[in-house]
Amino acid sequence: MAEILLFHSVYGLRPAVRGAAERLRGAGHVVHVPDLYEGRTADTMADAKVIFEEIGRDALLERAVRAAAPHSGTGLVYAGFSLGAAIAQTVGLADENARGLLLVHGTSDLAEDVEADLPVQLHVADPDLYETADWLNSWYLDMRRAGADVEIFRYQGAGHLFTDPDLPDYDEHYAEQAWAIALDFLAEVGQARSA
Repeated sequence: MAEILLFHSVYGLRPAVRGAAERLRGAGHVVHVPDLYEGRTADTMADAKVIFEEIGRDALLERAVRAAAPHSGTGLVYAGFSLGAAIAQTVGLADENARGLLLVHGTSDLAEDVEADLPVQLHVADPDLYETADWLNSWYLDMRRAGADVEIFRYQGAGHLFTDPDLPDYDEHYAEQAWAIALDFLAEVGQARSA
């Protein structure tokens, strides 16, 4: 069993994120799902960007750190979708007790002096407008230099948010494939935690 902090995408805490949390709980994991938008959600990328810009990245990171604080001593796996994956990576790498990162549809910059001695799994569309091949190659090398054990799974022809059944990018085949791989990853991380 892993204890997971799951961050929503730029669209907010929508039913797809709650459904993902239930899927993870059904596999035996403890899942915390903070609402970084405090009740706001978006149906379109344009509306999502408005909410994101009104709140701001720094405020979202502060909210994420506050959400993690009560649980960070327990050895969390930080997970998220797109923007939430970027937030999970940033907050997770700052938590010395983190057990792993499960990033779906997104990544973030790494500080030069960061140490990341933990398992990291990324699921991303190929190609992806937000996660280009050059960016991902550089990100992978930076994560490896930081000490992370990184796996990247690329889904050729999928849309950016291909795991979200409520969005046009949804691809059921790739979504189920990604979930199967991610659940195996979390089971391994959970076993390592209990060992």
